[in-house]
Amino acid sequence: MKFAHLIEINDPLNPLIEPLTRNQLWRGLMLRAEEPKTFVPWLDACVILERSAASIERELRYGDLLIRDQVTFLPQLGVHYHVPRQKDIPASDLNMTIEEPQPGLLFVRFEYDDNSADAESTAEAFYNEFRRSAYQESDIDTVRMIRQLAANGKFDTPAA
Repeated sequence: MKFAHLIEINDPLNPLIEPLTRNQLWRGLMLRAEEPKTFVPWLDACVILERSAASIERELRYGDLLIRDQVTFLPQLGVHYHVPRQKDIPASDLNMTIEEPQPGLLFVRFEYDDNSADAESTAEAFYNEFRRSAYQESDIDTVRMIRQLAANGKFDTPAA
């Protein structure tokens, strides 16, 4: 299943939405990778196994389920999550890309790919519609949390 959607970050026509800077948005997307429990409260644990300037390898624990993934950073542009095939879990990818069609007008494009065939049965189509909805809600929650953290000053100090 391939699925993509766009979330508008700054709406210059809506004075009720506090605009985020590209740096705040970037730091929020990085924080989601480095401290996922802030964004996914049902996650039991996240251990960073390896770290480089451009990526991290993590182990995520949801109860008895362990998932290893790799997160690659393209500074100020995007974050790529790759889950390699492991046990009963198929390989999958998520790209979060910052788009700025004009200065200050920010969007994040979320692109999911579970590397499955494009043809789907009726049952798979039904299940995938639930997945799309869950992904979209999760991404809206991610942006909501980034906004909340920015409003609380989380991104006011220089990045370490």
